[in-house]
Amino acid sequence: QVQLVEFGGGLVQAGGSLRLSCAASGRTVSRYDMAWFRQAPGKEREFVAAITWNRGSTYYADSVKGRFTISRDNAKNMVYLQMNSLKPEDTAVYYCAVGRVSAGGYDYWGQGTQVTVSS
Repeated sequence: QVQLVEFGGGLVQAGGSLRLSCAASGRTVSRYDMAWFRQAPGKEREFVAAITWNRGSTYYADSVKGRFTISRDNAKNMVYLQMNSLKPEDTAVYYCAVGRVSAGGYDYWGQGTQVTVSS
C-alpha cells in the first residue's frame, strides 16, 4: 500500500504561483508513474500532469502546458507541481496519484489539496 499526502495549496491571486508537494509513504515509489489530477466544483476530475518512473518523461494537459511543471525526487519519495501564471480557471482540488500506467492506471490517490485563484 502507498499513502499519499498533498500539501501546498492555498489562495493566490491570478498571475501568481504555487508549488504543490505530495509525500508518499508505505513503499518506495521510484518505480511508479506519478501524476497530478484536479477537480473543479461541478466538473469531472481531469488530468493535469504526469511523470514516468523510468525515463522521467513528462506529460501535460494542454490547459497547463507552459505554465505548470511536474517533477519528482525519488530519494525523498516526493512529487511536485510548480504552478505559475495561475488563472481563476485553475481553481480546483488537486490530487496526487501513483501507479503504473502500463499496467492500467493509477492505483493510489491522495485526499487532495485546495487551490483557489482569485481574479
